[in-house]
Amino acid sequence: MKHLASIGRYAIMIKEVFKKPTKWRIMKSLILKEIDELIFGSLGIIIFISFFIGAVITIQTALNLTNPIIPKYLIGFTARQSLILEFSPTFVSIVMAGKVGSYITSSIGSMRVTEQIDALDVMGVNALNYLVFPKIIAMLFYPFAIAISMFVGISGGWIAGVFGGFLTSADFVEGLQLDFSPFQVTYAFIKTLVFAFVLATVPSYHGFYMKGGALEVGKASTTAFVWTSVVIIVSNYILTQLLLGQ
Repeated sequence: MKHLASIGRYAIMIKEVFKKPTKWRIMKSLILKEIDELIFGSLGIIIFISFFIGAVITIQTALNLTNPIIPKYLIGFTARQSLILEFSPTFVSIVMAGKVGSYITSSIGSMRVTEQIDALDVMGVNALNYLVFPKIIAMLFYPFAIAISMFVGISGGWIAGVFGGFLTSADFVEGLQLDFSPFQVTYAFIKTLVFAFVLATVPSYHGFYMKGGALEVGKASTTAFVWTSVVIIVSNYILTQLLLGQ
């Protein structure tokens, strides 16, 4: 019953976010600040992880395809499929649940502890719109970060495969082009948009409705990370079944 009540309160929170909007002059600066914090501030870790995971996928695939009958270009094919379909949209989003989710929960939770949210309510400001809506809009730019992750991951795979002597550049590029379907990228970006909404709202929920003092802010951040990851994984299964399971 506790989880059902939380789901209902989360749904009510989402509805309240879009009510009584803050003036655009103020909202614009809030959105730009959140884009800088949530998207640009995360590019470094996204690029770092993507490069090395792309390299590791390529090396592991090459080391397992030792049969001379199996063509080398399948290494590039495997790297492309792994990065575009799962790693970049899903695994990076789980990493972001730790980085972005903790930031969102702790920042909103700190405002709750210091009664800044109560002050916004007293002034007649819709605190949910003021705090959560800019984060939702900022996370609409999240697919651009995932596109960079895909590019960097494939580049890392190419560097590891070619300079590691596992295959030639021509073989890797041939594998990248093999049976490529543009819908795979569309599928990845659809998942990314859903994950972006989850990353913006689930940590906001845990921060906004937390109770207690400074110690509870840390606990709320941990809880937010766990539940954001759970929702991302379940959403990933549902979206994969709906979009690819024909």
